[in-house]
Amino acid sequence: MTRRFLPDQDRRAREELNRLLGIDTKAARYTWTAAVVLLLMGMIYVIRETIVIFVIALLFAYLLYPLVDVIDQRLTARTRTPALAIAYLIVISLLTVFGAFIGNQVLTQARYLSQNPPDPEAFIDNVGNQHPQLKPALDYVKGDLRVRAREMMAKAPQFGMRVVSESRNLIFIVIVPILAFFILKDGRRIRDAFIEIVGDRGEAVSEALADIHSMLLQYMRALLYLCLATLTSFMIFLNVMGVPYATLLASIAFPLEFIPLVGPLLAALTIIGVTAFSGYSHVFWVIVFLGIYRMFQDYVLSPNLMSRGVELHPLLVIFGVFAGGEIGGVTGIFLSVPVLALIRLMYHRFARSRRIQTRPALTT
Repeated sequence: MTRRFLPDQDRRAREELNRLLGIDTKAARYTWTAAVVLLLMGMIYVIRETIVIFVIALLFAYLLYPLVDVIDQRLTARTRTPALAIAYLIVISLLTVFGAFIGNQVLTQARYLSQNPPDPEAFIDNVGNQHPQLKPALDYVKGDLRVRAREMMAKAPQFGMRVVSESRNLIFIVIVPILAFFILKDGRRIRDAFIEIVGDRGEAVSEALADIHSMLLQYMRALLYLCLATLTSFMIFLNVMGVPYATLLASIAFPLEFIPLVGPLLAALTIIGVTAFSGYSHVFWVIVFLGIYRMFQDYVLSPNLMSRGVELHPLLVIFGVFAGGEIGGVTGIFLSVPVLALIRLMYHRFARSRRIQTRPALTT
């Protein structure tokens, strides 16, 4: 008859064996934990591009979530598939109508701009004629521009090959909406299954996921409103002021608004550069408008759209943008703010749970 050990006896027997072999149980447990964490980090690094695609699809799903939720509440279907289908049809219809209104105008302006590119040298000569005292400095700038232009022309074939090689990423335009469809369709089931897996910590995980859900929903909704406000404001002002390529420039600023800090700066530089080098005579007022609008958005519009759980200090945003750019390029910059907001949310939840756990000890 085989002898059976009780759990405590089995544990003591393993500890005694480890002691005889000179193995520290606690150190071995920490070593295995570190090895597993390093293995997971290595796997994440290997499949980082796939993870980024799913994260972008998740953020895109949060853009559609309010519309899908409203439609789903008014339907009696057992699944969210009909609501998803209607939501996608509405979005495609809105994009089609939007393209019909300004798409032709944008294409016409883009074609004309490519055929008649801005002339920086003519702009510099005009400034030199108006301010003769600046002519030596402007001649130096003009010579430097010619050198840069020759360097760019020499690198044009390499740039073309890079564009061709990166064109394979265009497939993501199709993949991301498909992934978002399945996330919206089965997201709740995936969440419930994950909560069931964690077992005893299910309640805490459920509360954390609810906070993350609310944060991402608020962030993506506010970001969409900010982009639409930028598109509308720029299109009205630039067209009223008679700025060349006004609709095209406003359409360029719209998607760049999704990229924190860098996108709005690049949009402003593009608008100022194209406006100035095209011979427009009221560039100063364009610069004034861009500065006033940025202050209005950063200090009035954005704080009112972003909840307190999403709003981040400007220094933290700048740090996150630079760090994200070094880690993942444009994708890292785009994801820097939601990642920082998520870290901030998790930190506050951890601090709150620690205060709740230590409160009884302080009162006794």
